[in-house]
Amino acid sequence: MNKNQEIHESLSANERKILNYLKENDVKSISKKTSLDEVAVLRALEYLSNKGIVKLEIKNLKIIDLGVNGVLYKQKGLPERRLINLIAEKKTVNLENAKKESGLSDNEFQAALGALKKKALLTLGEGNLIFEGKKEEITHKSLEEKFLEILPKAPEELEPEQKYAYESLKNRKNIIELVSETQVNFELTELGREIVSEAKNLKQEEMIEAITPEIISSNAWKNKKFRRYDITSPVPQISGGKRHFVNQSIDYARKIWTEMGFKEMISSHTQVGFWNFDALYTAQDHPVREIQDTFYIKDVKGKLPQKEIVNKIKESHEKGVAGSKGWRYNWKEQDAQRVLLRTHTTCVSAKTLNQIKKSELPQKFFAIGKCFRNETVDWSHGFEFNQTEGIVVDKNANFRNLLGYLKQFYKKMGFDDIKFIPSYFPYTEPSVEIYTYNKIRGVWVEVGGAGIFRPEVVVPLLGEYIPVLAWGPGFDRTLMEYYNIKDLRELYQNNLEQLNKMKFWMK
Repeated sequence: MNKNQEIHESLSANERKILNYLKENDVKSISKKTSLDEVAVLRALEYLSNKGIVKLEIKNLKIIDLGVNGVLYKQKGLPERRLINLIAEKKTVNLENAKKESGLSDNEFQAALGALKKKALLTLGEGNLIFEGKKEEITHKSLEEKFLEILPKAPEELEPEQKYAYESLKNRKNIIELVSETQVNFELTELGREIVSEAKNLKQEEMIEAITPEIISSNAWKNKKFRRYDITSPVPQISGGKRHFVNQSIDYARKIWTEMGFKEMISSHTQVGFWNFDALYTAQDHPVREIQDTFYIKDVKGKLPQKEIVNKIKESHEKGVAGSKGWRYNWKEQDAQRVLLRTHTTCVSAKTLNQIKKSELPQKFFAIGKCFRNETVDWSHGFEFNQTEGIVVDKNANFRNLLGYLKQFYKKMGFDDIKFIPSYFPYTEPSVEIYTYNKIRGVWVEVGGAGIFRPEVVVPLLGEYIPVLAWGPGFDRTLMEYYNIKDLRELYQNNLEQLNKMKFWMK
């Protein structure tokens, strides 16, 4: 059996259908003559190209074409044409009358005025539109009108006058638009010409494309040929369903914490200020509680916990506990009742401390969830982000334990370069900021804070002071290096092409 015969036996039904029309070099024409849709024709051409039968070139081009308004204006004339014809006939027209008689919408009328003023064809004086040009100036088509007639056209093919018209029209609503277009060119190779010539003399026998139970049980396969399969040809990429890559990494982080002996804490995205701020010893006049930093739910008041806990938090703020002097101001219950989108998951830790039984200590808890802050959005900041929270409640816990837990977590997340810098937070002392090294940006990036809860936080919630290690680093920034993301905004932009190509989280 010669090679050409092998090729013939490897052709699919669609490839055989288009074989006799390849000289036309036109996908639409082949589609029409074979009753195949254009996608099927293109795919058959790709397979023929893989077999060396055709030389295929596919270009993705940007083409300037008419928009919805452009199609209309090509028939009826641009708004400025309709307006100038009216004014040129009467020389002077009242502004309101011109608008009414021209039949233009408000937007069209304003656009027409701007275009005509720019060309010095009219002026506006005392509520009238005055024609300033000569009638012969408007008898010929404008550059913009001529431009609409030549579309569609590629930007790189424009002549200087056409470029001027393009710049004039591109910012006007729906007159022209830049669209993507696929250009397909193909031609028969020398082998292709042989295959086409031989195909005319070959009997087109039906070949079996796939083996099915029915074919086997009915013996329909006997005395028939099976189509040869080309296992070297590329096939269309299939993107199967999968979890969002951020959720994959969250699942992994959840696995790390549970393997380290932590229990998960869960709470809602909306919280009262009491748990988000007051229980964490954040003064009610602290700047972080201002609307510039926090998203509040308008005209909604939340429910506070039992009065006993509220009074203890109030005392902590006004007078202090365990030897501290407090913030020394009059604590207001109405401020604590304000409902907001939580600014951190540390509010979940405060709620958990209030529910712990001291007889069951030591205990370890974690949380991973969304937080919301009124931030200026840039490559490393967003107004919503994921945070991973943790607390260890243990009478023997110390600061070295805290750093050890964090190092272990980040090591398992794939970060060997991690450092801690002394810092300040209202509810921890001592406190540190956690930094990881971002190799993509070549900078150290702050991912969050940690420390040991102050007595003013612990005593009102637990009834006595017990060391509580606490941390709440941002989680999203830790994903950037693994996914080769340079801007946090790429995490949630819903780019399907990006999502299909994104690799699985595998550590």
